[in-house]
Amino acid sequence: MTEYVNVTAEMPLARSHAIKLHGPDGFEGMRRAGRLAAEILDALVPHVVPGVTTQELDDIVRKMTIDGGGVPATLGYRGYTHSCCISINHVVCHGIPGDRALKDGDIVNIDVTPLVDGWHGDTSRMFLVGDVPIKARRLVDVTYECLMLGIEQAKPGNHLGDISHAIQRHAEKHRYGVVRDFCGHGVGRLFHDAPEVVHVGRPGTGPELKPGMFFTIEPMINTGRPDVKLLDDGWTAVTRDRSLSAQFEHSIGITETGCEIFTLSPKGLHQPPY
Repeated sequence: MTEYVNVTAEMPLARSHAIKLHGPDGFEGMRRAGRLAAEILDALVPHVVPGVTTQELDDIVRKMTIDGGGVPATLGYRGYTHSCCISINHVVCHGIPGDRALKDGDIVNIDVTPLVDGWHGDTSRMFLVGDVPIKARRLVDVTYECLMLGIEQAKPGNHLGDISHAIQRHAEKHRYGVVRDFCGHGVGRLFHDAPEVVHVGRPGTGPELKPGMFFTIEPMINTGRPDVKLLDDGWTAVTRDRSLSAQFEHSIGITETGCEIFTLSPKGLHQPPY
């Protein structure tokens, strides 16, 4: 049976199996963190071009996060030494910035999580580099559609399985594979918290959605099979069959009537081309 707990100021900052239900202060904190996260991704648009290195993009993310009054939550997280994750083409998630230069035709996911006044704004978007083939552009479009169809199901009285099913049904209708090895998660004062938000499932299953729940939805969709493998660096996950992968992510909060997306683009740059 799912356990829920109302968040109070005295509550210790620790992960548990209980799903936290937040009040107005939590919503306000997530709005600030989510807005900075979205502003960072907006600002990256003119920089994601052929020839730029992923380290140069990471440097921009770090500077913008600090200038915006936050710190990159990934910096030092479990030994991770960068300010964001940048995943190119067949990399599913957790790609490590470095000296790799982007090339014409690449598709790129950039995942940022500024920590602002104790709250995590976790979001990612896909970027198209130069002239991207139709097959890759279609994958990016469908992945964004999967995210938004999942968000449509995020309302009180529904279940996490309703979100998962909407994502899986749309992806598989296009004969894409939905990654099972990674999932969304509770978010707030903790970077990763209960519940786990998987992207495949059956309607009406899983925890019931209640006002005050904060979590991410972040489907990872492959043109091929859903299987992934972890590289020797311990972070980078890639498709086993080397097929292309795409991902979009928003942090949301369940309200009395639906949900609030904390990480919407202030400039309306929701999906490429931007």
